[in-house]
Amino acid sequence: MGSLPAARVSENRPFYNCGVDYCGPFYIKEKRHRNRNRIKIYVAIFVCFATKAVHLEVVGDMTTEAFIAALKRFTSRRGLCRNIYSDNGTNFVGANNEMREVYQNLQSDGKVQHFLADKEISWHFMPALSPNFGGLWEAAVKTFKHHVKRVVGEELFTFEQFNTFAIEVEAILNYRPLTALSSDPNDPSALTPAHFLIGTSLTSMPETDFSDTPTQRLSRWQHIQKVKQDFWHRWHKEYIQQLNVRTKWTRGSHEIKEGSLVVLKDDHLPPSQWHLGRVERVHPGSDNVVRAVTVRTNRGTYRRNVKQLAPLPTGEEESPEQPAAENSSTVKS
Repeated sequence: MGSLPAARVSENRPFYNCGVDYCGPFYIKEKRHRNRNRIKIYVAIFVCFATKAVHLEVVGDMTTEAFIAALKRFTSRRGLCRNIYSDNGTNFVGANNEMREVYQNLQSDGKVQHFLADKEISWHFMPALSPNFGGLWEAAVKTFKHHVKRVVGEELFTFEQFNTFAIEVEAILNYRPLTALSSDPNDPSALTPAHFLIGTSLTSMPETDFSDTPTQRLSRWQHIQKVKQDFWHRWHKEYIQQLNVRTKWTRGSHEIKEGSLVVLKDDHLPPSQWHLGRVERVHPGSDNVVRAVTVRTNRGTYRRNVKQLAPLPTGEEESPEQPAAENSSTVKS
């Protein structure tokens, strides 16, 4: 495995260096009424290299104009990017060519040239047929597309409803714990991508649990809440399992020890809520293998099996997500 590129380890504001990719197609209905034609839409996923924050933009088609409009909405809310990484999709290449043409046309004006001197966007294309070069944003595409296909299914939303659902999923992904927020054993909080975006963790509005309510009894917006809750129940379980991925072992060992920040598996948590705790004491067996620990949380102190815990990675460990390798070709716009 190669070393991380410089853009992945450089200290910058969120989305200063980012990757972008499309996922879809998804289908929506033209209007709220029944028996309407199905319309294809796509979701543009922007992933920050430094913070792993995710930004989702719903787009109507795969054209260059639609992507430029999505890029304008993205930069209006997240700020201008210095480097954008992507594959060789025709819409990305077209957007790069158009931005380069506009920039060259405006260079004749001295005032405009001075204004744009620090706002030039460098577009980096990875080699053709090499999705492993974009492992960081490909992981985000898999997370969104895999679960949306299984949660939404054949249900048809309007554009407004699907956009609301996508933004709520964005909040869920940006609230995932990355690592311990401090080394204080009395502090069970975790660092999330939301801390880099708004300075604190995201909070969701309290809402009714519709998990066991039939869809036919729900209004349109209640149904959106139910779909979001279903997405949360599926995704957070798989995310915790990802933290526990281990290779084949010949002797008992794991990363859970006294002082470790862990996520407690809980199938009954509402969306955007994580049950975090600090390991106070380990309980090794007769073979000196730790299979049970005492965990202190905000709700109390519990004794749990290590299989029900997922340790958060520390600064010395590698992230479970795949790195994005350096791109062989660079085009400036």
